[in-house]
Amino acid sequence: MNKKSFHNPKWAPDQQAPAVQLNNLAFSYDKEHFIQNFSESFDRGSITSIVGPNGCGKSTLVKLMDGILRAQQGKVLIEGISTQIMTTRQRARRMAVLVQAARPPVMSVYDLVACGRYPYHGHQGHLDPRDREKIEEAIAMAGIERFRNHDLRRLSGGERQKAFIAMVLAQDTSIVILDEPTTYLDIKACHDLMTLITRLNTEMDKTIIMVIHDLDLALRYSGRMLVMDKGCNVLHGTVAEVLDSGALESVFKMRIEEYCSDEGTAHVLFPH
Repeated sequence: MNKKSFHNPKWAPDQQAPAVQLNNLAFSYDKEHFIQNFSESFDRGSITSIVGPNGCGKSTLVKLMDGILRAQQGKVLIEGISTQIMTTRQRARRMAVLVQAARPPVMSVYDLVACGRYPYHGHQGHLDPRDREKIEEAIAMAGIERFRNHDLRRLSGGERQKAFIAMVLAQDTSIVILDEPTTYLDIKACHDLMTLITRLNTEMDKTIIMVIHDLDLALRYSGRMLVMDKGCNVLHGTVAEVLDSGALESVFKMRIEEYCSDEGTAHVLFPH
């Protein structure tokens, strides 16, 4: 499908549709059923955290949304359009996905952020003035101007993750999916990164869907939560609804205590 056809009216996003919709997804590793009849929708303009025990299917769900894995059954729709009729590049113009990297690539911060413009040009494309404008905006938003020419490998974990977030920003999509963005970060870096993610939502109106292990961070910074267990959708609702339901305590086998202060609300977990 060429560039002209991508801008055909039938490709226009459905403003009434959810940002991402999963319809009856089923996926198996080898012959073992892992995710079955999974349906869910993610509201536009929200921050939704996907939480659950290790191995419950969170990252698998992200890979199904991104097209890294292909469902044996069901559909993924982005802004009302099925990903089955999109090319990888077309999908990347609507939804940016940041997965965990085993090791940082050998490149400068600026070159990494510039990779976010790939969906518009390909690997051999040349950056035009608009591309460079988007790159500069992303670097400024992420607060990494002073690292722009640094080797990515020489940054701290928090600085490096902000550089990857800047790459996602340069991709200029309305939907951002993050797979465990705070892994390996210290406490201060975690909160700095989550504050940045919140700004993407409030200041740039981006829909954020993230897989996260730290329940306190998820509860503090999310508007909604999707609780998973053993490949199933246990509950999806507002943070208050999820807390009130007891789903988190049931799935994690933990007791959650909420503490409020003038600086905000924190959550402490105790094993049953």
